[in-house]
Amino acid sequence: MTAVSPEAAIADARERIDVLDDRIIGLVQERMAVSAVVQQTRIASGGRRVNLSREMEILGRYRDALGKPGTSLAMTLLELCRGRV
Repeated sequence: MTAVSPEAAIADARERIDVLDDRIIGLVQERMAVSAVVQQTRIASGGRRVNLSREMEILGRYRDALGKPGTSLAMTLLELCRGRV
């Protein structure tokens, strides 16, 4: 068994992070597309573009899973998906 140098371990971990980031970006883009469908459908049926009670559910979900930084992450996602309110 050969020991892995710290530099090699870091390089490997960074490659894994890059792959994860690519997946996260793809998922955010997919979420944006799905959110656009929801907004268009809601507006076409006479509703509002934004559903605040739904957004509060999302904020709570992220906060419960990730703590206070989860709320910031959820706010960023909501802004990306629906624009600024």
